[in-house]
Amino acid sequence: MTFDVPTLRKEFPTLSRELDGQRLVYLDSAASSQTPRVVLDAMDRYYSWSRSNVHRGVYQLAEEATDLYEGARAKLAAFVDADPRGVVFTKNATEACNLVAYSWVRRHLGEGDALLTTMMEHHANHVPFTFAARDLGFEVRNVPLTEDGQLDLDAARELVADGRVRFLAVGHVSNVLGTINDVGELSRIVRDAHPEAKVHVDGTQAVPHMPVSFRELGADFYAITGHKMLGPTGIGALIARPELLDEMEPFLTGGDMIRDVTLDGATWNDVPHKFEAGTPMIAEAAGLGAAVDLLTELDMHAVRAHEVSLTTRMLEALSSVDDVTIHGPLDPTLRGCAVSFAVDGVHPHDVGAMLGSKGVCVRVGHHCTKPLMRCLGLNATARASTYVYNDVDDLAPLVDGIEAARRFFAR
Repeated sequence: MTFDVPTLRKEFPTLSRELDGQRLVYLDSAASSQTPRVVLDAMDRYYSWSRSNVHRGVYQLAEEATDLYEGARAKLAAFVDADPRGVVFTKNATEACNLVAYSWVRRHLGEGDALLTTMMEHHANHVPFTFAARDLGFEVRNVPLTEDGQLDLDAARELVADGRVRFLAVGHVSNVLGTINDVGELSRIVRDAHPEAKVHVDGTQAVPHMPVSFRELGADFYAITGHKMLGPTGIGALIARPELLDEMEPFLTGGDMIRDVTLDGATWNDVPHKFEAGTPMIAEAAGLGAAVDLLTELDMHAVRAHEVSLTTRMLEALSSVDDVTIHGPLDPTLRGCAVSFAVDGVHPHDVGAMLGSKGVCVRVGHHCTKPLMRCLGLNATARASTYVYNDVDDLAPLVDGIEAARRFFAR
């Protein structure tokens, strides 16, 4: 299974740009992917042809808008092998994580309980839970890392041995180290110690890049975002077990999420609608549905195979440059396609600036993972990340830019 990258690249308008006469090389898809024409067209069609609100009108435009919105939900559910009733649209993965923190964790954990997370979490999958712990008095425990940037599962077994861990929050794939975490095994470790423990997974770096089955993973909650999977900004989703959503209270109220309102109270709509307060992201849902269609057409097994091959070549290319340190597993089958690296004697921001001057777009900074940066003894790294529109011809400009940074800054 494969696809034609040069032909596919033509479907992304931004990638046709030149920067100061140089070809744009976009290597920052772990932050946000580029947007294909089919997504832009789907959003434009909604605004120019079916512009209306959803769930409220009985005229044709309203029905078309509702079909677009609910159709996107059904497409996303099929894409991740989940029940559509468990797909709650949010504005991004951060909101999805906060939904879990406010509507589940804050109502079920308290003093004497513990929540397990890891040293590699994105702030979005860390801060909502540590704030809940601060307010409610439960303990937060962090799974440490091995030297090659993987989770120390032996340490995890020790952390849950007392049976107090009632919740696990873990990233499926690290946005810094690229590590693909064994979510299934870590979940089993937690549930062996506390069978009723719940599992929440940040899937933002997984769903765009590999086949994911929510049912097979065995998680209770799974957060994703559209803008990393060829879709628009402003839309994400919480994938959850519907029976858990039934039990949960909404943390945003008003609009279409109600069933009835009295002067002193309200009752809630059915799931997933009770978590979608107000006018939703209709155009964005249409765009996300188109993105899912394209990824389905490409086949996620082919996407994963392409990225393993390209990551192999990137690791080889970066390893060929003197004074470059790669963070995370060096086995491409154990990692995603985001590769963080450091150049001895050169600040990551200087590396990024030099690459940017040559039309190469990479991410620099702490990547919203300050606890991980402290664990690694770093303030920042540079990060190159690929996607379906990248190929080996994007690697030479990356290496050339790093070499130029070494020559200019490490003098």
